[in-house]
Amino acid sequence: MSPIMSCCRYLPSFTRNPISVFCYHGLRSPNYVGCRADQIHSSSKRSNHSQSKILSKGLPKKKPITGVKQIVLVASGKGGVGKSTISVNLAVALKKLQPEKEVGLLDADVFGPSIPLMMNLHDTPLLTNDDLMKPLVNYGVKCISMGNIITENSAAIWRGLMVMSALDKLIRQVDWNPVDYMVIDTPPGTGDTHLSLAQNLPISGALVVSTGQKASLQIARRGITMLNKLQIPVFGIVHNMSSVICTKCSHKTPLFGDYFEEFSKENDIEILENVPLDGSVSDGCDSGVPVVISHPESFQAKSFVNLASTILKKLQTSS
Repeated sequence: MSPIMSCCRYLPSFTRNPISVFCYHGLRSPNYVGCRADQIHSSSKRSNHSQSKILSKGLPKKKPITGVKQIVLVASGKGGVGKSTISVNLAVALKKLQPEKEVGLLDADVFGPSIPLMMNLHDTPLLTNDDLMKPLVNYGVKCISMGNIITENSAAIWRGLMVMSALDKLIRQVDWNPVDYMVIDTPPGTGDTHLSLAQNLPISGALVVSTGQKASLQIARRGITMLNKLQIPVFGIVHNMSSVICTKCSHKTPLFGDYFEEFSKENDIEILENVPLDGSVSDGCDSGVPVVISHPESFQAKSFVNLASTILKKLQTSS
């Protein structure tokens, strides 16, 4: 057996044809015959027919989470902009504003779960008599995360289908009932998780988190485009780490110029809140005590409470 033929066993099935292997790697054998245009055209027609057949079946029917009334997605497009920090403080602020309501926080970032650390919830969920996981609760907020199911030092090295299966367990196999407002902390990017959530759940609305850097805003634009294509209402955008506040005179110093305001006007999207940069926010996340709880009178905490108040108004309008 030739070396190239023996390698075919380890290639995806669509590349196991020897000619395809040569084309795939940009190589030519002495017996290379190439691909005729009519072969390519025929293959393209078959592919288009298959896609049309799949699309004709329609998208899966959206099914509400049992007992959950309204869902808010927190997205970012780019990682490292403080999306999970916003999610945690938003959920706690919602509970603070309306203590009589039930608030849930779902960590949909399967590969990088951070909610257990930020909410100081490191236990493994117990099961009900119906074999449903009981959400862990802190600060009055019901939480669940893949970080509560796998060990702290483990890594979820999974392909797409396994990720979707894990996400479905966090959604459907948890005893959420009742929850008035659910905040879903999504992973960065515009991938499978967002598509699965949008296709399977009735989403009340979404907010996008970004810093004022051009690099971050460019990716945020893609996130907004994704949400629009998925027909998810975009409540607006949160300007995280917008400024630094002097501890003596309370003067605000912007960190990224006027890029954020320009972005808001160009894309016709509302700025929901400007959250200043401060060590108390990151310290709160690391210690598991959100700044809304640890420093309730700080500018940062008040920003999160204002954001929660704005989101409540948006939810009332959309319901």
